[in-house]
Amino acid sequence: MRLLGPRRTAQLVSLLLVPATLTVAPALAPAALLGAPEGSTAGSTAGSMVGSVLPRAASAATPVSVATARTVQDGSTATVRGYVVGQPTATSTVVTSGFPDDYALALADAPGETATSRMVYVQVPSAFRASWGLRSNPALMGRRIDVTGTLGAYFSAPGLRNATAFALADGGGGTTPPPSGGTDDYDSTYYAGAVGKTGSALETSLHTIVSRGVARLTYDEVWAALRETDQDPADASRVIELYTGESRPETDNGGGVEQWNREHVWAKSHGDFGTATGPGTDLHHLRPADVTVNSARGNLDFDEGGSQNAEAPGNYADGDSWEPRDADKGDVARMIFFMSVRYEGGDGFPDLEVNDRVANGTAPLHGKLSTLLRWNAEDPPSAFEMRRNDVIYERFQFNRNPFIDHPEWADAIW
Repeated sequence: MRLLGPRRTAQLVSLLLVPATLTVAPALAPAALLGAPEGSTAGSTAGSMVGSVLPRAASAATPVSVATARTVQDGSTATVRGYVVGQPTATSTVVTSGFPDDYALALADAPGETATSRMVYVQVPSAFRASWGLRSNPALMGRRIDVTGTLGAYFSAPGLRNATAFALADGGGGTTPPPSGGTDDYDSTYYAGAVGKTGSALETSLHTIVSRGVARLTYDEVWAALRETDQDPADASRVIELYTGESRPETDNGGGVEQWNREHVWAKSHGDFGTATGPGTDLHHLRPADVTVNSARGNLDFDEGGSQNAEAPGNYADGDSWEPRDADKGDVARMIFFMSVRYEGGDGFPDLEVNDRVANGTAPLHGKLSTLLRWNAEDPPSAFEMRRNDVIYERFQFNRNPFIDHPEWADAIW
């Protein structure tokens, strides 16, 4: 049973995991304190807890040593103080240079420690990776830091998971998660085979994951599904349209003016898959849209510029591209990324690929990649988009859009 509902947010998780006795004040991230560029990425955390063993750790307000943290792996919350000695990549492997990503840290009680048997492995949630991951901040090596989180196994070794705060222990500041999208909830389960990978290896792993055990809908079944996936949060009898953001009665669907119909965000002519069960009915890129606005978008690629659409202000089009309103840009980008990874030419379907062009015509290509990557960064996943991903996963197709859970994976692949 999932402990958090689909409308979970980074703020809620933080409140649930940080004890009332602990006050975490926003301050400079270590990137600024160490003279390195500062940054942040979206995310939130939730995960598993490991059974009790020895006496419980001290309150999270009082830092405990790495040695203590190693023996108290009981799911309690603690602040662990230790020196950054590398990045774990396997149970008995910690690298000290050439860091592959920003996902994990190894802490020890001595700055020069090399024995993994005297380390604690720290999971770095997506909200903290730009400021506390070693690939982005190699100058953290040798620094003593405080990390607050849940004492439990990570990489099958003593660990600290679901971190809610990081701070430099020697007069440094701390950070709290930014209120934006993404989630680490499925890293140890659904995405276990993908975590830590980049490039083509990550793309291949994600393709395997999102293609496994998928239920396929017919095109007629899509109507009912969209009434649930795109339900108006303020009124369950209505849906929210893509491009306009307007709320329409869920039963007012069809082909008439002022009705809503099924928009294929990856234009179905790009690969000529039509409405056949498979890519033509995949909920991860089908959205309710105003009939007239859907027609105006047609099969255009995505880019910026053109004339504003009279019926959907904030949307623009020219001869070869469509620019959605700002609130939908990230959604569109992540749907295109999903389709590119999900459909690789198997199952009799075309090999769909995102590319850095417009005017792709009927080729199984969709652009423009550089624009979509920027939109993905500028418009992180909203609560609506994250709920939609959950509903598709739990009730309909049983697969997830990984770029909603981990927006940073788009840059890691492309």
